[in-house]
Amino acid sequence: MTINLTTLDNGLRVATDSMEGVESASLGLWVGVGTRHEEAEDNGVAHLVEHMLFKGTTRRSAFDISAQMENVGGHLNAYTTREATAYHAQVLKSDVPLAADILCDMMQNATLDEKELDRERGVIIQEIGQSMDQPEDVLFDLVQKKAWGEAGLGRPVLGSPEIIGKIPRARLQHYMANHYAAPQMIFAAAGALDHAAIVKLAEDNLSRLALKPLTQPDPASFSGGDVREERDIEQLHALIAFKGLSWADDDYYALCVLSTLLGGGMSSRLFQEVREKRGLVYSIYSYVSAFGDGGMFGIYAGTDPMKIQELLPLVAGELRGVTKNVTEEELSRAKAQLRASLFMAQESSMARAERLASNLLMYERIVGHGEIVAKIEAASADDMKRLAQNLLKNLPVTGFVGPLSQVPAGDGVAKSFMG
Repeated sequence: MTINLTTLDNGLRVATDSMEGVESASLGLWVGVGTRHEEAEDNGVAHLVEHMLFKGTTRRSAFDISAQMENVGGHLNAYTTREATAYHAQVLKSDVPLAADILCDMMQNATLDEKELDRERGVIIQEIGQSMDQPEDVLFDLVQKKAWGEAGLGRPVLGSPEIIGKIPRARLQHYMANHYAAPQMIFAAAGALDHAAIVKLAEDNLSRLALKPLTQPDPASFSGGDVREERDIEQLHALIAFKGLSWADDDYYALCVLSTLLGGGMSSRLFQEVREKRGLVYSIYSYVSAFGDGGMFGIYAGTDPMKIQELLPLVAGELRGVTKNVTEEELSRAKAQLRASLFMAQESSMARAERLASNLLMYERIVGHGEIVAKIEAASADDMKRLAQNLLKNLPVTGFVGPLSQVPAGDGVAKSFMG
């Protein structure tokens, strides 16, 4: 493994991770802007821009983009999050120049054709409708909005049909002109490649990108409370979200250990107590969601609506239990899970390219695996107790989607979780 980093004159960073014994490479452009960088009246524009970059350039039609990639057996995709947008490809090593050319063409020469935009608005409105049919998706968006309010972090990535249905082409152009600048972008690649060749591709194809500072988004401010939506479905979906940590916090990796120990696998406390011993759920897990200036620690469960009153105190009790006792066996097991996940990802060129880009966007440097493992290993039983206690100090957001007749009224559920 050889990692290299070069910064071009316009501020674009080019990072590569060469891998021996592979015949393919993954590469892409990661942009350090997403939903939280939108204006409220343009919610969903970041994701709409992502879609429209596939709909034709001054050099290629929408069909040409997909056909030229698939003609060589490659894969091209993209995604939008609240803090980043990514456009990435995986190809055989001989086709890296083609993939780079397509990605750079999309990034700089997209026509944002009005007819294509009309069609794509309809596609995204269908995507929103499909998401609205998924109770778990609805729940996570409701909790996100309750936790972060009217700030950018509280808005859904997909936007709303009302906004998407009428958002004009000029707003897409405005968003790209303000945010798609070289210092906010990472050109990352991993696999069978040569760093100097990738830098040359970037110089040849991306030197026109503007050198422009990033507009800072609204600061993150977490608020607790209760949110719910009645639905006539079989399962009741529940989410308890606590104020978490930024990925830049010194305790971030210790919090990941806590999440794994509490609800990160079949041996975790929540899975064992709630599902295996009590049979109250099919699915239950905890997770960490981190941003540049804040975060969330969540516990999700899907249950029979008649069992919610038994489930909630049990979940609260398991979290409180961590504040009192953590065994070395379960702590070691949680650390092993995180270590294994980290190193297993090394077998994927796409995961390695994404790691380079994410590190540079988050930390402004590439963080070595040894540093991450050291932070995981340094997490102690006392850290688990302290972090669990900190979670319980603030009012969480409690969210429910499904039959609500058995859910206690008001924000009493949220208050019951406070230590």
